Amino acid sequence: MSNCIRNFCIIAHIDHGKSTLADRFLEFTKTVPERQMKEQLLDQMDIERERGITIKLQPVQMKYHGLDEQDYVINLVDTPGHVDFSYEVSRTLAAVEGAVLLVDATQGVEAQTLSHLYLAIQEDLTIIPVINKIDLPNADVDTVAQEIIKLLGVKREEIIEVSAKTGAHIQEVLERVISVVPPPINKQGSEFRSLIFDSIYDEYRGVVAYVRVFDGEVKAGDKIRFLQTQRETEVLEVGIFTPKLVKSDKLSTGTIGYIVTGLKEVADCHVGDTIVHEQKPYPEALPGYLTVKPMVYAGLFAKEGNEYPRLRAAIEKLKLNDASLIYEPEHFQALGFGFRAGFLGLLHLEIVQERLESEYGIDLVVTAPGVAYRVTRRNKKTPMIVSSPHELPDPAEIDTIEEPWLKVDIVSPTDYIGSIMNLIQDSNGNYLTMEYLDPKRVVIHSEIPLAGVIIDFYDRLKSATRGYASLNYDFNKFKKADLVKLDILVAEEAVEPLSTIVRRSEAYAQGKLAVENLKKILPRHLFEVKIQAAISGKIIASARLSAMRKDVTAKLYGGDVTRKRKLLEKQKKGKKRMRQGGKVEIPTKAYISMLKKK
Repeated sequence: MSNCIRNFCIIAHIDHGKSTLADRFLEFTKTVPERQMKEQLLDQMDIERERGITIKLQPVQMKYHGLDEQDYVINLVDTPGHVDFSYEVSRTLAAVEGAVLLVDATQGVEAQTLSHLYLAIQEDLTIIPVINKIDLPNADVDTVAQEIIKLLGVKREEIIEVSAKTGAHIQEVLERVISVVPPPINKQGSEFRSLIFDSIYDEYRGVVAYVRVFDGEVKAGDKIRFLQTQRETEVLEVGIFTPKLVKSDKLSTGTIGYIVTGLKEVADCHVGDTIVHEQKPYPEALPGYLTVKPMVYAGLFAKEGNEYPRLRAAIEKLKLNDASLIYEPEHFQALGFGFRAGFLGLLHLEIVQERLESEYGIDLVVTAPGVAYRVTRRNKKTPMIVSSPHELPDPAEIDTIEEPWLKVDIVSPTDYIGSIMNLIQDSNGNYLTMEYLDPKRVVIHSEIPLAGVIIDFYDRLKSATRGYASLNYDFNKFKKADLVKLDILVAEEAVEPLSTIVRRSEAYAQGKLAVENLKKILPRHLFEVKIQAAISGKIIASARLSAMRKDVTAKLYGGDVTRKRKLLEKQKKGKKRMRQGGKVEIPTKAYISMLKKK
């Protein structure tokens, strides 16, 4: 049976047509009835459909009667294209044997095309090159084909030209998948082993694990064990994706499907874990996934303090469906209890925030994002990782601070090389090398501090290149840096969530900017409010928010002028008392203002 199974995925840069191509496959194989067909069918989440991007990998099983008169089962996994969700792609590649490399005929090879291709080659997958959007008037198929030939070393006739929009040459891609992608290896009589590549939480049935079965078979009623957590449970149901979850009798070698575990604790089911039958001895665990490293950290707090238990429950369930989300409890006097969470990038942070607000109905306060630094203290050999400014030790205790640097690849037309070089320099980065894809397109390799990339680098790159450049980045190494903690004081009290870690050379400019932004945002009070930026207790920038004036003499009419003076003097003393003990509420947008660089 496994000889008739083919497992493959679609990999591409953002907006090159992965989800549309998947739609055409589903239409052509009649997997989904015509009346149920809609655009981006495999993008199940509302947020994916609203934004027009794929965030989660999504498997689907298709039945196909080949030109050789054989019936095939083809498992397709649609993947995201954005750099923040590369982790989803790497998990998909471990569950399949082949990959369709999709390239836009109007855009050519871009940064994420290269990134996903290298991941697929590492997994030793069979690559099928496909050029999409050949129906567009500005399609340059021959130039893009030459880029692919240079990249993969394939022959021109091996590249398939399709239009995912019109459905042209879709069958040719399916036939190529059948002919070149190897079927799963079937080891007769081997023990059951399956790899968890994703999971969801069902309110009624508990944890549902998305698995690729590598050996043996599993059915409802089987006793199974998770090798990483050593948790045992009974299988409630197994099935396949069409793309809805459809119950089946069993899952056998080579199949991609789901297992309803009945587990109520989300922590018991880890992505990358191996599921085996309960009986001993247990077979060897399958190679899992590298532990994901968060790029960006931010605080997540409920606006209302009593919402904390709901926030905790929501983030636990979100974590099950998003293995790359990392979090730990955090507390601030100004914000109450919440979580310090790690994300793969700013888009990942935005998506998590939107999902917590729309799917779980939680009103969130999100603090300014930052990165994790490696700090070595005096007389201590083991460095500590600091992901929040308030964790930074006293300057007298610090020996060295190291910041994370990224390896950044930018694909751009040659006209914008000068603008990109300036941008790299402005971001405190270093240019490394350059290689030409063709006479008009170039890949610029550089290294840039993560702090210089996360906030607005992508927007500035698009501005500098009129939207033509594409970006890919990955963690490179830690490097020593001269960094300090910038404290923000409001009414002479430090507001810890507004603190940031900045380069010493940029501290004055950042402090001045933060103070000016807060002055515009904070509401006026009946007393004067001081807004200050400080480093190690030394004030480097300051502003004053003038008091609101209440006319206490409005009720007076005529009479002695001394009555008026007494009231004004009384008001003056009251304002002085309030200035000493008055509390200032910090609005949510104040935390976002700390992101602004200009």
